Amino acid sequence: MDYVDFIYLNILEKKVLNNSEVSVQYLCSKPCIVSLEAVASSEFRTGVPVYRRRWKDEKNLYVSRTRRVHLKFPSIMVYRDDYIIRNSIIVHSVILYAWISHRSASNYGDEQNEDYQAAVAKNYTFLEAVPPFERPYKDHKVCLQWGADYLWMLQANRIPQCPHETDGVQVLEFIYASSGEKTGIVKKFEQFENRELETVRQHQIDYPMFTISIWLYLLHHCEKDLCGILYFIDSKEMYGTPAVFLNEEGYVHIQMHLMRGDDLAVKTSFSLPLKQWFRLDLSFKGGQIEVSSVGKNLKRHHHQSFTFREDFYYDDTAGYFVLGGSGYVNGIEAFFGPVKYYRLNVLETEQISNPLHDKDTVEQIELYYERCMDIQEIVYDYRYIVRQGEKTHRSCYYENYYLEQIHKYGEKSKCDAFMWGKELREKYHTLFKLLQEMDFSSPDEDGSDTVVEVGRRIFEKVVKGLSSANGLSNLGSSVPLLADSSCCGYHKASYFLAVIFETGLGVPVDRIKGLLYSLVGAQGNERLSVMNLGYKHYQGINNYPLDLELSYAYYSNIAIKTSLDQHNIKGEQAFVETIRLMDDELLKAQTKENGDVFMWLKHEATRGNAAAQQRLAQMLFWGQQGVAKNPEAAIEWYAKGAIETEDPVLIYDYAIVLFKGQGVKKNIKLALELMKKAAAKGLPQAVNGLGWYYHNFKRDYKKAAKHWLIAEELGNPDASYNLGVLYLDGIYPGVPGRNQTVAARYFYKAAQGGHIEGTLRCSLYYITGNMEDFPRDPEKAVIWAKHIAEKNGYLGHVIRKALNAYLELSWHEALLHYILAAETGIEVSQSNLAHICEERPDLARKYLATDCVWRYYNFSVSQVNAPSFAYLKMGDFYYYGYQNQSRDLELSMRMYAQAALEGDSQGFFNLALVMEEGNSIPSYILDHLEIDQALHSSNTSLLQELYYRCWNNSNQESISPCSLALLYFYMRVLWNNVLHSTLIYFMGTFLLSILVAFAVQSFQSLSAFNSPGRRSEPLSHDVPSSLGNDSEDATRAVQQDEPTVSNDLSQQESNPQSPLVTS
Repeated sequence: MDYVDFIYLNILEKKVLNNSEVSVQYLCSKPCIVSLEAVASSEFRTGVPVYRRRWKDEKNLYVSRTRRVHLKFPSIMVYRDDYIIRNSIIVHSVILYAWISHRSASNYGDEQNEDYQAAVAKNYTFLEAVPPFERPYKDHKVCLQWGADYLWMLQANRIPQCPHETDGVQVLEFIYASSGEKTGIVKKFEQFENRELETVRQHQIDYPMFTISIWLYLLHHCEKDLCGILYFIDSKEMYGTPAVFLNEEGYVHIQMHLMRGDDLAVKTSFSLPLKQWFRLDLSFKGGQIEVSSVGKNLKRHHHQSFTFREDFYYDDTAGYFVLGGSGYVNGIEAFFGPVKYYRLNVLETEQISNPLHDKDTVEQIELYYERCMDIQEIVYDYRYIVRQGEKTHRSCYYENYYLEQIHKYGEKSKCDAFMWGKELREKYHTLFKLLQEMDFSSPDEDGSDTVVEVGRRIFEKVVKGLSSANGLSNLGSSVPLLADSSCCGYHKASYFLAVIFETGLGVPVDRIKGLLYSLVGAQGNERLSVMNLGYKHYQGINNYPLDLELSYAYYSNIAIKTSLDQHNIKGEQAFVETIRLMDDELLKAQTKENGDVFMWLKHEATRGNAAAQQRLAQMLFWGQQGVAKNPEAAIEWYAKGAIETEDPVLIYDYAIVLFKGQGVKKNIKLALELMKKAAAKGLPQAVNGLGWYYHNFKRDYKKAAKHWLIAEELGNPDASYNLGVLYLDGIYPGVPGRNQTVAARYFYKAAQGGHIEGTLRCSLYYITGNMEDFPRDPEKAVIWAKHIAEKNGYLGHVIRKALNAYLELSWHEALLHYILAAETGIEVSQSNLAHICEERPDLARKYLATDCVWRYYNFSVSQVNAPSFAYLKMGDFYYYGYQNQSRDLELSMRMYAQAALEGDSQGFFNLALVMEEGNSIPSYILDHLEIDQALHSSNTSLLQELYYRCWNNSNQESISPCSLALLYFYMRVLWNNVLHSTLIYFMGTFLLSILVAFAVQSFQSLSAFNSPGRRSEPLSHDVPSSLGNDSEDATRAVQQDEPTVSNDLSQQESNPQSPLVTS
């Protein structure tokens, strides 16, 4: 009978553990040697033997034997780091080999033929490596010296621990409204902190394995070319792996970067559905792609596989991801739902965990667009029927003079006979009623434009009613009309509804509907809706999650529009002015075309006063100080000033107007003469303007750079930006190639000078982290983009309407428009609205479901530019306890301290009073005020310091509460130190009180005598002849930053350096 040698391994727990038990079952047909060997591989070495064991068996032949063996591995493989084991290693794989060799006992010590390959029977099994942070500590069974043991105890908890980390990343949790613009969500991924995960990631760079899952509600396919869904931009600002786009037919276009450096693209055979939620799953493995479309019920709709001829190159830390649009491509018109990214794994559709969380909002979006399809169809059909009826009647008008006159001067045609059923008419009865009142006799327009026009008319009718004396009392009945206007695509109505439902303005608070209309308005590109979402995600308020990348996506959209809007003299725009309702001087300076200030300026301008002409032109061009916007009249004053005076600013402004043809016919020749004249007078922006002329009209980059260098030395931020553009585009004279680093430094210098485009560039650098001098800082990116977005002229128009309504005592209109502005995050509107609610508490209580004063002062102090009086207000609220809010002494002191840091003496005074009442100020607040720590332990020293700072920050030329408080404090200290008699103390206090009362009365009399009601004088010598580089720059007819970038430059930048590869 022939026996066959065999060997088997049986391990209960296949992990690399010390003292693991292995059961070895074997049979030898001849005297044999049984060998066990464990071979490990780590990041730096492979095939390293870490365990060996051998034994011979000469007697038990032809019998199956079982032997238990306890494996022992090096400590650095199986234990965690401690005081003795300093560097445990990460093991990737361990293979346990077992084999039998036949040999005689005489050559047992000879290892010549004992290798695994020559064995008569062999087997192996894999052992799972245990990550370092999951391993136990080793009991070394040694006693450390006292010093070593103490050091170990100090460092035991400081040993770097691998955090709980997974490769699954929730890229987006909240719904994002993508409007199809060149802005989107920017995400950057860092290396794994877990060494094991990071090692796997690095090994997969040339053989990537990852999965992306995206929920989408698609409204339209791409209008032209390709629209961005998700794509990777590498460190050289080129498309990387993956780049997923949508084309005009709705097919998915996927572009990949291959290992050898080429780019290849494929296109799916199925298109993505419109106006329904679906999940797009993409998995990538080596050179293969799996694409699936999944519905809300998680059932697969479509699936397709692609195989490339070579593997992809993929390093997700060497660049950044974009969801939606960017400077290189427009985004899709859609709502993004949750987005999940598995960085190291390829998963099947069933394995992906990416649920659609906010089901209420998801359903509301679906219901909204279903309803809007009905409304748009009704409006389009109604217009068509009315027009057809007009055509039928018109043929009779020319034969009957009487009918012709009725048509010309009588009532317009209405559609009294309905083709729609009773149920539909009852459902949309308000819409049908409005349609009957509208005139559709205007020339033929595109149907979609007509629907939007109907929405605009509905909106204007509603706003007119709301702005009346008691307009807010009709808000409840106005909501259905605003909803119809929103459905017609007029998204100012969407923002109105968002604010109404979020604040409970005339209706109960409904946060789901508020969020719905905020998202709809933002998707429709309504500027205030976009800013509202940006602000809420920046602060993390009103149940909006704090998400800086999402906030930046919204703010950057409006920041880019602000730059474009300021070059467009048309539209409802006004300069954003910081006018507080508690500032009487600024309120008095507001005027109209028949006001004293305006008439005086006009009188001086007519006499040839250059400063008056300049100020008058600015007010008319931008609609400042309460003057209605009138660009044509402004240009007349610019022309008059440029021709009649020698003022370089007026000459420059008129030259720009002639160059651009804004409100006047272009005249390049005259514009150039005027620009040279202004430059000869040393005006920095005119020198920059000459460089702009040579760049755009002559393509003479050498002369352009020469002028821009001179202007930059003179402090002009536009010149800094323009020099940066030359370096970015690689056309700087004498410098070969592009230099993004130098360009970024010029952009930063321009941004420091208030340049809009320069600030936008820097905010982009901070969000992407792709520039060496700009480490990634999403918060700074948001702050810079927010700063520019808040200069938007359309927002300024709403703020101006609110201010005008307040000055005219139109309380309902003022309340409405200040709420609209405040919800976008404009601090001055928030504090002004809180002030109105304090002035008119009856109005706030009647129409607002939220506590207006508390809400908006709270919003105000959360801003970086909050005024000191807002901190004092919130400090008082926390100190005394405001209505339903509990008293919080520590928060109160924090608010007072912040007011003090803003230079408000009242903040120091209030802190001192808090101490006088026996309360102590926390040390961290005192440190924040930079009060010497040596004073912290002494109440007397602290009070002295606070009262002194109070006096130091107040008007020292007159008697103030701070000076009296400081005097009284010194008198008390002196009294306590010198006199201790109770009677004398009582008498002295009484006399001192009389003295203080007399001093206060004398001060009041003196103040009344010295201020007999001064008349507000018009601007004369205070009018600036040359505006600065900050917010006042924008008041000129054309900003200084306007001529900085030509259309050619923007076209060069808008196209990625790595062109898309067509399918």
